Amino acid sequence: MARKGKAVNRRKPAPGGGGRKPLMALLIVAVLIAAAFFLLEQFKKPAPPAQPAPKVATGATRHQPMPERPAPVQQQLSTAQAPAAKPHPAALPKATGPGRLAIIIDDMGTSMQELKTLQSIGQPLTYSVIPSLAHAKQVAEGAHAAGAEVMVHMPMEPEGYPKQKMESIGVLVAMDDGEIASRIRSYFATVPHAVGANNHMGSRFTQDAGKMKVVLQILKEKGLFFVDSKTSPASVGYREAKALGMKSAARQVFLDNVQDESAIGKQLAQAAAVARKKGAAIAICHPHPATMRALKLYMPELAKSGITFVHASELTN
Repeated sequence: MARKGKAVNRRKPAPGGGGRKPLMALLIVAVLIAAAFFLLEQFKKPAPPAQPAPKVATGATRHQPMPERPAPVQQQLSTAQAPAAKPHPAALPKATGPGRLAIIIDDMGTSMQELKTLQSIGQPLTYSVIPSLAHAKQVAEGAHAAGAEVMVHMPMEPEGYPKQKMESIGVLVAMDDGEIASRIRSYFATVPHAVGANNHMGSRFTQDAGKMKVVLQILKEKGLFFVDSKTSPASVGYREAKALGMKSAARQVFLDNVQDESAIGKQLAQAAAVARKKGAAIAICHPHPATMRALKLYMPELAKSGITFVHASELTN
């Protein structure tokens, strides 16, 4: 007879229930490993380059204020962009024939290096010095000692003043005659060897006959000549100088309104053409780098073609 015993209630494990904990542990480990690899890759990536601070453009000028002529447009190239090759300046026209040409270099007095560069051209030049510039006296005396002709470049009120700036030592139409005379006389303390004078700016002042007479009387007393820079077509400077019986002349050509060597070469050719046609001409320019390079390049060519370079005094009458 079979022995009866207590029934044992044994549960069957749920499917997969016995391996749940190891599986979960493996999943957590896998996720941690993946996260560790992700973070490692992030640390390996290089940091983005710092953006440079924007540059503030600084309008470099020879001196303040700018003279009455068109200012050059200066283009700034990116540091990553290589500058284009500079074209060789154009050749001058093949014109030949005699003529006398005086070139006045205005705005002198900024540096002695400008004077040395211009002297290296080896042709007669006339230097017109603004008395208030930093090295005015040194430049004036250096040019005189080398046998060059020196003039005073007299600052005069331009159209649009005071919005259009002018040197603080300049003369204004609103000044009384005594103040104008005193200022003009003061210029010769800085430029003692001057043999002549011309106006710096002055598109407004040179239209006033009465005020110009005050200036010209002082120049006449000192035995100086006057060259009208013709910054205004309405200037009466040359006319009033002739009326006073002074030695005087007027500028025919501006050479460097466009500061480009080829453009300056064309203006030099124009000045030479005037000199050949009329026998003589006066041109005015400034000691900009492009101007000095152009003079050094083209003046010897013009000399070979028959142009004789002279000082400004030789063309006054």
